[in-house]
Amino acid sequence: VEAVKESVTYAVSLDSTDKNALISVSLNDVDVAVVCIGDDVEANLLTTLLLKKIGVKKIWSRAINPLQEEILKALDVDETISLEEQMGKSIARSLISSDVSRRIPLSEGHSIAEVKIPESFVGMTLRQLEPRKEFKVNIIGIKSFILGVDSSGERVYREVFDDIPSPDQPLSEENILLVAGSDKNIEKFAKGK
Repeated sequence: VEAVKESVTYAVSLDSTDKNALISVSLNDVDVAVVCIGDDVEANLLTTLLLKKIGVKKIWSRAINPLQEEILKALDVDETISLEEQMGKSIARSLISSDVSRRIPLSEGHSIAEVKIPESFVGMTLRQLEPRKEFKVNIIGIKSFILGVDSSGERVYREVFDDIPSPDQPLSEENILLVAGSDKNIEKFAKGK
């Protein structure tokens, strides 16, 4: 509680499997409850059930195995979170495509991905590339790293993100593009073909 109290509206420590404890802190008034109790499946499920019973309108709950996910779906939670599965898929995709460093799935077969500038694109502008026409993807941002010196004289790179990239700014090999589209088209774009 001490570690997060400055970052959140309200922080409290309680037994989340105790209905009266949940009611005492007015959790039925929250916009969304996220239940991420790790290895204690029973506590996770009981907490989720109690939140439903006291009237929490929106609940996201973590599942650590397929059976727990099925139970949560039967409890009609708004979203189940499977951190291990999602991270595993993300790592697998990064291993398969060295040109795509991170990917956020949007729906089946569609993502937002960080893509290194293909060598054939260096020096070109977005206007010249025509990513929507040629690759059927959207460039939604460009990440750059600016070399600088910190207060102790050490060389450091500062990350800069341009969320409204100019269509006429030449791309450099240090740029990383934030690309949205189908996974298939993102892969084609990342290969520069």
